Amino acid sequence: MLAVSGYTQTQYYNALKFPLLGKITDTTETHYERLPAYLKTICRPQLWQLGKNTSGLALRFRSNSTQISAKWDLLGDVNMNHMTATGIKGLDLYAWNGKSWQFVNTARPVAKNNEQVIISNMLPKEREYLLYLPLYDRVTDISIGIDSTAFIDVPNLPYPSTKNPIVCYGTSITQGGCATRAGMSYTNILERRLNREVINLGFSGNGQLDYEIAELMGRRTDAGLFILDFIPNVTLEQVRDKTATFVKKLRTHNPQIPILFVESILFPHSAFDVKMYKTVTDKNKALCQEYQKLQEEGYKNLYYLSAENLIGKDEETTVDGIHLTDLGFIRFADELQKALHKIKNR
Repeated sequence: MLAVSGYTQTQYYNALKFPLLGKITDTTETHYERLPAYLKTICRPQLWQLGKNTSGLALRFRSNSTQISAKWDLLGDVNMNHMTATGIKGLDLYAWNGKSWQFVNTARPVAKNNEQVIISNMLPKEREYLLYLPLYDRVTDISIGIDSTAFIDVPNLPYPSTKNPIVCYGTSITQGGCATRAGMSYTNILERRLNREVINLGFSGNGQLDYEIAELMGRRTDAGLFILDFIPNVTLEQVRDKTATFVKKLRTHNPQIPILFVESILFPHSAFDVKMYKTVTDKNKALCQEYQKLQEEGYKNLYYLSAENLIGKDEETTVDGIHLTDLGFIRFADELQKALHKIKNR
């Protein structure tokens, strides 16, 4: 498919030909979604619909084009009053600079059906690219555009490595709310920093310890680490009643894979809202107790990350007192990276 951009003809290629990172399984109902088809009639409807969001999914390709464009169609054309459109339903392009993944530019959404030039006027040299899909909407179709005289192909570089992926389970914060663009969710930040696939199983408002998700995660016997970041979405009773069972189902097929429990961040407005402060701190204490009980039962390779330094102490890291800004996500990723380093070296 040829299109004209300025004086340059653009050739579009269906992205189905390129590797897609971030899927826990390939048995999904359609290509660009997160949950396997068999869960459609088993899990809660809200969970199923959130699984259609493409958070954490990323395309890998290489090209020598002087410009990169994209066409992408959205399922919902979602809008929210506390999150940017570029984060909800835009695309984020990164390029390998020889040492790390460097941000290139964002494709800004304008409707359900979008076509945007992401970057132009580049030198015609071969580069490896990483293209993140939307955090809070679903891509139904996507094509990548390049100069008609250039080439595009699957990547040569073997990273981010898909060996021993990190699997993150959690809430809206895990899903990426409210990053300004797709690359700034903490799972995507970690993926680039570690050069290792990170699978995002964050479900906005619905990280409620569904056992179907524990069983799904448990089938990834090749996982390098499970991160459990569900506390904001569960009640105190659910923490006490469901945490141990969730972990035991997760461990059915992989008793040795490390698990990192993450406390809820201390929401900045809880410094004033005493009810919220008690709710969050009570749930965090209950999580620590469940973690200790599992250790006492003989479960190994369990680790714990407290909320103390997760987002800093200046109260400037959220959009609405709960969901993170990009600064919040960077700080959250910093603390997770430190925890992962300690786990690796034990």
